[in-house]
Amino acid sequence: MTNCARCGRQIPEGTFAGNVCPECHQMALASAGPPGVVVGQPPVVGQAPVVLQRRMLPQPAVTKALVGVNVAVFVLMLLSGGSLMTPSVAVLLKFGADFGPLTLGGQPWRILTSNYVHIGLPHIFFNMWCLWNLGPLAERILGPWTYFLAYTACGIAGSLSSLWIHPTVVGAGASGAIFGLAGALITALYLGKLPYPGQMLRGLMRSLLSFAGYNLFFGAVVPGIDKPAHIGGLLTGLALGALLAPELRHPEDQRQSHVRFIFIGTAIFLAAFGMFVEQQRGWVVEKYRQLAPGIEQPRRPNP
Repeated sequence: MTNCARCGRQIPEGTFAGNVCPECHQMALASAGPPGVVVGQPPVVGQAPVVLQRRMLPQPAVTKALVGVNVAVFVLMLLSGGSLMTPSVAVLLKFGADFGPLTLGGQPWRILTSNYVHIGLPHIFFNMWCLWNLGPLAERILGPWTYFLAYTACGIAGSLSSLWIHPTVVGAGASGAIFGLAGALITALYLGKLPYPGQMLRGLMRSLLSFAGYNLFFGAVVPGIDKPAHIGGLLTGLALGALLAPELRHPEDQRQSHVRFIFIGTAIFLAAFGMFVEQQRGWVVEKYRQLAPGIEQPRRPNP
């Protein structure tokens, strides 16, 4: 294999002609501003930044799979009798929504499954729109496997944060994980010294910061949005991006040990955070043995 003349990454044989990898080639094209590439354009309100046109860079496999799983769960909710716009609490809990008395009462898997459950059509539409646009960039910069692990870790951190702040509220949605992707991209692009044109990096940073800032403000002023999930996911993503940044210039196979070390540490942190939440909020299990009286209105952690 030959190495890319710009970033040093290995170029798999047969994937590209020339002395630069496909990513650097596309970034060079983007810096020249060809039609269909958005460079430095702020996002539309409520949306994630649209970075590259799909016909130039097709949607990566992990992003497609994540969107597909979220949509499949929502369709199954509808087929089971759930409402298109406002599914009942019973349906949300059946499909894995987060709820303190259950999550802390022997069903910890809800901190993960709740990231794939959505509270109505508008909720899943906006979350998947953001993921469809943020995901491909994160997948290319971080690598597919690292991207998936970061997405999952940020989603779990968001669920735990939500559980800590309001353990008697039914919570669901992918926005903790999506905010985490935005955070990871911000610190990875800022600290990673990636071989991308300066104009493009500045444009991406402005777009990502606008996305995170607007949606944090929107969540702060609009009732019913799960602010702790947003903040928990974002902070976790910022930390992961900073830890991953020093190795991003290296080929993915050369940074496996570094990535493995980071996510082992992340798993330990999340386990410790979960134990802390259980210690602080374990009282809800006994207090709300009878579920119906203790369930408050579900919250939509929606960007």
